[in-house]
Amino acid sequence: QQQRRLVRQCVLDARTCLFQRRNLVVAVPDRDLTARERALVTWLPSAFDDGVGEGAAGPGELAVLAEAVVGDGDVELGMRIFWSVAMRCFWVEPGAAVRERIAAVARRLPIDPQDPRMLAMSAYVSPVEQGDAVVAGLRAVRGGGDDPATFRLLGSAALQVGAFEESVRFSLAAQRGLRAQGQFGLLARALAVEAWSRTRLGDITAAEPAACEAARLAEETRQPYMRGLAAAVRAEIAALRGDYEQSAELAAEAERIGLAAGARPVLATVQLARSLAALGEGRYADAFAAVRRVHDPADPAYQLALRRYVLPELVEAATRSGNSDDAGKIVEEFGTATSSPALATGLRYARALLARDEEAEALFTAALDAGSSPWDRARTQLAFGAWLRRQRRAAQARPHLKAAAEAFEAFGTKDWAERAREELRASGESRNGNGELTEHELTIARMAADGLTNKEIGERLHLSHRTVSTHLHRIFPKLGVTARAELKTALMTYSETVT
Repeated sequence: QQQRRLVRQCVLDARTCLFQRRNLVVAVPDRDLTARERALVTWLPSAFDDGVGEGAAGPGELAVLAEAVVGDGDVELGMRIFWSVAMRCFWVEPGAAVRERIAAVARRLPIDPQDPRMLAMSAYVSPVEQGDAVVAGLRAVRGGGDDPATFRLLGSAALQVGAFEESVRFSLAAQRGLRAQGQFGLLARALAVEAWSRTRLGDITAAEPAACEAARLAEETRQPYMRGLAAAVRAEIAALRGDYEQSAELAAEAERIGLAAGARPVLATVQLARSLAALGEGRYADAFAAVRRVHDPADPAYQLALRRYVLPELVEAATRSGNSDDAGKIVEEFGTATSSPALATGLRYARALLARDEEAEALFTAALDAGSSPWDRARTQLAFGAWLRRQRRAAQARPHLKAAAEAFEAFGTKDWAERAREELRASGESRNGNGELTEHELTIARMAADGLTNKEIGERLHLSHRTVSTHLHRIFPKLGVTARAELKTALMTYSETVT
């Protein structure tokens, strides 16, 4: 009887995410326990720490157990066990074969595939194969009632398939109920999901308090891997803000937690934070090496779902460090058709950066026309503006670069804003923010484009040849040219943009 009371108490602890009793339940002998109670004893160690710790049943074993429990008529317990299976696929990579076995069990469960629990499980177990179906299921959800647990599952599912705006929406809806119910362990998880998703959207102002509260609650409810994930997200936020020292400290803290049990989402986010910091500091080879680890199946930082949403960092670092071929191979692994908002946006951006000059403009334009989050749009405008400037089309580059600089300033990502401003200055933008030619400059530029020498221009305009030379020195960067021979083409483009 005492054993049964302990098992029941451990089930309650697992439900409320109070993790003190894991060692006790592992020690419970199975003599005199019912079949259901033995199933509970097998499952509970994984329920306490997502199956990351030692002594927990493997995901394949738990999947079979969940199917058996459902077959015996206890659907609720079976689904809770299967959720532990799905979470194990998130934290510790079980391998493709085990994932497929788990997916096969999921298909046999007598549960509606549109059930929020099944959507979330599919997203965790098969984020690639079932990603489009999960996105469609999330879009079909209407309402959701008042159950915070349902909202939390939907938020988790949305994160796995790169629907970050939906992830934030569902996670916020979950938090209200979880706070009211005192479910602080689950609240820590909903906050961490919100923070990770907001950061990927560039909304670091709102992401930071969510990540900080997630870290505090994870500490109080003894969830070390959630604390590690929150620290890694905070490292990412600090990198975007340009606080590279704090980012390095938080990344090291998160890495210590993640390495202790090979918690892959923590380690993947650490590498993303380090890549962003290196990009901000201009260490492009280091940035590529860090984010490349997330795509290497042999690396502890590899994470099947999250790797699909760091393509912008991978390709940007690659194109600046001479690793475009390697990055291109990774990008092509993902194919083309996808309903994942984050993956679709990342692929469009990555392919535009990797494209040959004759293809790049159409790809950048398509990326901007397709619609994306304000952060992704600003990043694309910066890259497109920089490309246009390199093509000596400075007048066309400036609107994109100016919009990117203003957006990054609003996000609080100061180094990104400075990069856009540097490109803007290189395009010939004047100190007062007006890169247009004055009428006098335009007249001189047209004469020079027609082949007149500085002396001939000076004679016509009653200027010294030195004054003409000074004017041309100011005109050339405004038009994005370096030689008189380029003036005629540049003036044609300039006229099109100002009329």
